[in-house]
Amino acid sequence: MTVFLKANWENIIMANYEIESEILIPFLPKGVALDLYNGKAYISLVGFMFKNTKLFNIPIPLLGTFEEINLRFYVTRKEGNQTKRGVVFINETIPYKLVAWMANKLYKEHYTVVPTKNDIRSNATNQEIEFGWLLNKKWNSIFVEAEIKSEKMKVNSLEQFIYEHYYGYTKIDEQTTEEYQLQHPSWKVHEVVNYKIDCDFKAMYGEPFWVLNHTKPTAVFIAEGSKVAVNWKRTKLNFSSERS
Repeated sequence: MTVFLKANWENIIMANYEIESEILIPFLPKGVALDLYNGKAYISLVGFMFKNTKLFNIPIPLLGTFEEINLRFYVTRKEGNQTKRGVVFINETIPYKLVAWMANKLYKEHYTVVPTKNDIRSNATNQEIEFGWLLNKKWNSIFVEAEIKSEKMKVNSLEQFIYEHYYGYTKIDEQTTEEYQLQHPSWKVHEVVNYKIDCDFKAMYGEPFWVLNHTKPTAVFIAEGSKVAVNWKRTKLNFSSERS
């Protein structure tokens, strides 16, 4: 299968919030359902480094390394006896207009463009990672301090639930959904010892998410990351023939 995009995803911070399911329902693509962990819906503010990006195995000069900030939630889709666990992006933010234009044009994604920055430091035992993005003349940020040592995610843990969704779903319109697959190994995670979230969720993501401005994350994680591949082929799921 042809791979559209290859890149290294590194220092993947996930700030995870419990959220009322009713807030997410309007953003659900047709044909998928909310994926719950212990009966609760989650949404994640994500920050990470996109490095050495290639499209169809061709490097992107000058634009191949950048920060991405996104807000995503978790869904499932039944296909016969298989359960596909995936994510839906409310928004993905990067600093380069060309990259965002390509993603939006080709795949009807929800990319926006703002200035971004990062500050990554480490010593023998700990590391500090911060991603920032400029919105309405104010810098927002997501920061963690974590141990250098890493370990495998525990089976059936919230970490594993958050990180191990290998499909993406995009709402094309009220009756059409596109499905795509991501390829990467199970990531190792670092123990987070401190974090700080400074994000105006209402200004960044809209009125439905104002509640997150006053909500403490249930948990904040950081994973090492790895090489990631996104397949070119997307499956278009059309439900227009279904009865309402």
